[in-house]
Parts: sequence; C-alpha cells; structure tokens
Amino acid sequence: MPERFRREKDSLGERTVPADAYYGIQTLRAHENFQISGLRPKRVFIRATALVKYASASANLKLGLLDKKIANAIMSASKEVAEGLFDEEFIVDVYQAGAGTSHNMNANEVVANRATELLGGKKGDYSLVHPNDHVNRSQSTNDTMPTALRLAIILSSDNLTSPLASFEAELRNKSKEFSSIIKSGRTHLQDAVPVTLGEEFGSYASAIANSALRIKSALDRIRRVGLGATAAGTGMNTHPRYRDTVTKELSKAAGVRLVKADDPFEALNSLADFSSFSGELRNLSLELIRVSNDLRLLSSGPNTGLGEISLPAVQPGSSIMPGKVNPVMAEMLAMVSFQAIGNDTAVAMAAQAGQLELNVMGPVVNYNILQSIEILGSAISAFTAKCVAGIKADEKRCSLFFEGSAGLATVLNTFIGYERAASVAKEALRTGKTIKDTVIEKGIMTGKEWDRLMDPALITAPADLKRLRKR
Repeated sequence: MPERFRREKDSLGERTVPADAYYGIQTLRAHENFQISGLRPKRVFIRATALVKYASASANLKLGLLDKKIANAIMSASKEVAEGLFDEEFIVDVYQAGAGTSHNMNANEVVANRATELLGGKKGDYSLVHPNDHVNRSQSTNDTMPTALRLAIILSSDNLTSPLASFEAELRNKSKEFSSIIKSGRTHLQDAVPVTLGEEFGSYASAIANSALRIKSALDRIRRVGLGATAAGTGMNTHPRYRDTVTKELSKAAGVRLVKADDPFEALNSLADFSSFSGELRNLSLELIRVSNDLRLLSSGPNTGLGEISLPAVQPGSSIMPGKVNPVMAEMLAMVSFQAIGNDTAVAMAAQAGQLELNVMGPVVNYNILQSIEILGSAISAFTAKCVAGIKADEKRCSLFFEGSAGLATVLNTFIGYERAASVAKEALRTGKTIKDTVIEKGIMTGKEWDRLMDPALITAPADLKRLRKR
C-alpha cells in the first residue's frame, strides 16, 4: 500500500507532507498559517513566477553557476508549471507572509520536486534539486515576486486593452449611426444648448480611448524589472553579469519586452509603478461609471423618464413587476468599477507602507491589480456585446425634447441679445409654449428663419449664425 505522507524538515523542525504533493514543508506551514480568504494566486501570476524560475535557471547555467543537468531539469519543470500543469499545488492564500515569501517558496518547492522526478528521484528528496540552493539560486523573494507581478500585469494586460479597443470602436459606430439625431443638451441636469446624440456617443468613445492611452503609458513603467537585486538591492550572491543576463532570458522566455531597472534599490523599496498603473485602472473605472450612468439616464423610463435611447433587453427586470426590464449590463459595469476603485485604494495604502530597503506589501498589490484587470476586461467585453452594440435611438423622443428645450433660447443670443433671449425663455416657461412658438408670435423671427437657424449642422458646431438671417 503506497504511503500517504512523507517526512520533510526545515529550520523549524519536521512535518508530514502528503506523499503525492509537489509542494513541501514551507508551503504546508504557510497554508496552515494563512487560512484567511480561500483565495489562491491568479493563473497568470503562477505562470509569471514559473517563467522567473525558468529564466533564473537559464541565466545561472550560462554563467556557470548551475550544473547543466540540474538547470535543465529546473527549466523543464518550470515550463510545465508555466503551462498550468501544477496549478492545484499552489495552495497559499493570497493574504500571506510579507513580500510573498510563502508564494516564492511554494514555487521553489513545486519546481524542485518536479525537477527531482524528472531526474529519477522521489518527491521530498532534495539532494538532487533543492528548493533554495538550486531553484532559488541568485534570487530573493524581494526581487522575484515584484518581477513576477510586473510580468503578470504585462501578460494579462491584453485581456483589458483588447476589450477597451472593441468598446471604443462600438461607441464610434454608434456615434456615426446617431450623427444626424438632434436633441437637447443638458448641463446641471437642466436644459442646455442642442447637441446630436452622435456627439454624445463620440465623447464617450474619446474618453475610453484616452483611458486606454493612459493605461498603456503606465504599462511602459511596469516593464522595468529589478530581478538580480536579491534581498536589499545590492545583488549579493549573484554573478556580476546576472542582472543583465537574467533580464534578457526572462524577456525571451515570456516573449515580452522587459528592461533592467535603473536603480535596483528603488525597484525593491518603491511600489510607485504599481500604484500608478492601478491609478489608471481607477481612472478608467471612473469613466466607465460615468458612461454607464449616462446610458442608464438616457434610457430611463420608458414612459416616465428621458427615453431617448433604449438598451437591449437581456433579462426580465423584476420578480414582482411584470414586463419590467432594467439596464442590468450598465449596472454590472458600475459595480465592477466600484470594486476596481476599492482595489486601487488597497494598492495605494500598500504603496505607502514600505520601510527602508523593502516594501513587504506586494502580495495585496498583486492580487488587487490582477483582479482589477480580469474583472474590468470581462465586464467591458460583456457590456460592449450585450449592451452598447444593441442600443437604439428614439428620434421622435429626442426631437420632442429638442423642440421644447429652454436651451434653444441660447441660439437667439446672436440675433436679439442675451437679455431679450432670457425674457423669451422665461415667457415660454411661464406659458408652456415652445421657444419657437414664442419667437414667431412675437415677430422676432419668421417660421422660415427659424427653420434655417435650427439646421442641426449649424447649431451643433461652430457657425456664423448672424449671416443666416440675411439669407
């Protein structure tokens, strides 16, 4: 009968570890110590960590610091971990020991035990491949974990930037589709000068495009890795060429552009690059909330609200009110954005919490940023496909509000001056008549002059309105 457990020892003593586990004693201790949330590391972070181990073994081999057989076994094992074959072996809660020591040792033990197997040994026998002496050679948690997070952000960033591009494109499509639909603008939630529905949607598209540009700019700073700084920035226990070599090896293994941080000390003690990137996720979230709220407001009703647009009906909206349909996709997008803003607050607090040569709050930064990328990307994809793509405009409703808007009095400024135009607006509001009817009844303009003036192309863009009356 196969044994169910094996004995392992570390500097604190001995423990029994499940015989079939690829993790070891230090992972087991961390798993027992941090029964906090039930949350486990993101798949992309496991992959990034494994790629760091692969690149380190490759660099150490090239620099003559690892036996070829051991290095190749570590590289093969790391590749398998990166491909997702051992995800279930990463059992440490995301809220764990500072700096991510527990996750780093989890990776070291899994890679060491798998490499040992590849060399014909048994799990738990670290005489062939040792988690610290071999897998972690030339490394410290303090430089490997921030590097893995930087890499994980880069590897997962397309999951956000691609949906953002699709979202912007769909908003641009709607902007063109609605370009000739004139409506009342609103400022302070009160009637304002006319705009087109297309111009509103074009502004949303531009806001998303600018958010994407800011995220890309922040992402460029994430490419600066401090791998090789080891424990405090000095690079102690590494070869003089290790930093250059391992950065190149990691770039090659991951297939992304990485650069060596100018100051290895700063790379360990500052989380500013992460807080900056997270801050742009927050800024994006603020825009998403604003746009989703606008779409909810514009579609409100259908009979007692604005009702200028309609959102696709994707599910019944009430358990008690028959026929009610709610703007659920917009509501979902706002809730996800709230979560991302909360995540950014946690990242900001972590970024300011460093002391001296190290900021140990990396694990909470890790989980929050990666979760924000994941949920924002998924939410934007769903919102684009199930909401924005199916938005319809109600031209009659838009026209009704446009014709009754007190904001039309502003167009008269050029003809009769601000004071007289304000008087017209007040009289129209008092009598319940439209601005058009009031102006014509008072003989200020003829019907033909009014119709020429209200050309959507003229009153929703810069134009010489004064010359219109002479036509």
